[in-house]
Amino acid sequence: MNPESNLAKLGLKLPPIPQPAGLYKPLLIVGDIVRVSGHGPLKADGAWITGQVVDSDAGIEFGKAAARQAGLAILATIRNRLGSLDRIRRVIHLLGMVYAAADFAEHSQVINGCSELFTEVFGSDNGVGTRSAVGVSSLPGRISVEIESTFELVP
Repeated sequence: MNPESNLAKLGLKLPPIPQPAGLYKPLLIVGDIVRVSGHGPLKADGAWITGQVVDSDAGIEFGKAAARQAGLAILATIRNRLGSLDRIRRVIHLLGMVYAAADFAEHSQVINGCSELFTEVFGSDNGVGTRSAVGVSSLPGRISVEIESTFELVP
C-alpha cells in the first residue's frame, strides 16, 4: 500500500499546517531530497503538547505521544507542499530533540513515537532511516519535542 492509503487505513487525522515561528522555510526541496524544518507536537485543535519529559513510564509514554504528534505535523507540511505523501519514497534521517529533565536518559524511546508512525505510514523499510535523539533544557514555547526530518522523493 502507498503512504496515503496507509494513513487512511490507520484512521489518522493530520493537524493544521504549522506556521513558521521565525525566518525559515518549513520545507525545502533540493534535487530529490526533501528537508523539513523542526516541527513540534501540534494537535488537531491547534494546541501544542507542552511540558518537560520526566524519567518514568508515564513520562516516556507522554513523550512518545508528543513525538508521534510532531510526526503528524511533519506529514501535514509534506502533504500541503507536495500534494500527497505518495511523493515520498523513504525517510532518510530524523533529529529528535526532547525537552527533558536533567536526569532523563530515554530520549531514543521518546523519539520512537515518530519513528513508529513513519514506519506505519511509509513501510517497515522505507519508513526507517538514520536518526539522532538528544535531550535539551528547553524548546520554543516549552513544547515537549521537536523533530526535523529528511526524506527522498519518488523519482
